[in-house]
Amino acid sequence: MKIAFVGKGGSGKTTLSSLFIRHLAANEAPVVAVDADINQHLGAALGLDEEEAAAMPAMGARLPLIKEYLRGTNPRIASADTMIKTTPPGQGSQLLRVREDNPVYDACARTVRLDDGDIRLMATGPFTESDLGVACYHSKVGAVELCLNHLVDGPDEYVVVDMTAGSDSFASGMFTRFDMTFLVAEPTRKGVSVYRQYKEYARDFGVALKVVGNKVQGPDDLDFLREEVGDDLLVTVGHSNWVRAMEKGRPTRFELLEADNRMALQSLQNAADDSYAHRDWERYTRQMVHFHLKNAESWGNAKTGADLAAQVDPGFVLGEQFAVPQPS
Repeated sequence: MKIAFVGKGGSGKTTLSSLFIRHLAANEAPVVAVDADINQHLGAALGLDEEEAAAMPAMGARLPLIKEYLRGTNPRIASADTMIKTTPPGQGSQLLRVREDNPVYDACARTVRLDDGDIRLMATGPFTESDLGVACYHSKVGAVELCLNHLVDGPDEYVVVDMTAGSDSFASGMFTRFDMTFLVAEPTRKGVSVYRQYKEYARDFGVALKVVGNKVQGPDDLDFLREEVGDDLLVTVGHSNWVRAMEKGRPTRFELLEADNRMALQSLQNAADDSYAHRDWERYTRQMVHFHLKNAESWGNAKTGADLAAQVDPGFVLGEQFAVPQPS
């Protein structure tokens, strides 16, 4: 299952996504975690020290390798240089799978050891001084979108993405790449404003959206969130001594996380697992193509000097039939 955590800056989305990743690992689930926010904090939230977090390879810096691998033998893509962040897979494309080893993981992923298991961590990479004035951070996040477009996952497999803050996800089609989107909201007017934006933008794309109330301190906070988001409120999370210790760099074992918060994390997993019944690979592929054609027309064709609409394979539908590599 592909799962996104979104929310305004400071809402706690990175903390919640890291707790969810730890919860999945404790349940022995295979997990690929992706830090898609240029303000890179997920590694630290998963226990990496500053040196280890700084040593994470940046997906944005390895985009040529990613493109060349994913292109495979797809005859509709003349060269990796003509691939953009929205390029969809077709016959001959290389696909990514959660439980495999491949050159993209070798270059971009690192194994992180948690209390109860290992996960793979990938990061889009920070916005550096050399990027100032010459690059847009969306070009870095584009590496994540390209990988998601070429990723095939099944039930009981999890790809958890800590997204950019606010509604920046709508700068591309990446917001449609997920089976479940958890929006982390504080019980404040600003806290629910991103929810309203997200709900409105996602309305026409069938995005499954649930709200996780964070920093909820009492009945008044809970009532406020219920009034503002209605049935989209899935669960709330309150103060955590475990999280406070983790943020100080002194976490105890994850099994000591408060029982109420562990139950909240299980509710998130249940909601994600339930979304599997509504998975529609044809719609997923159709939306992928929709955003690719929009990007091709607005800037992609001019940038690459190619007709990127020709990259679309009209007979190809991504799906779990590709979960096992096909014989060449």
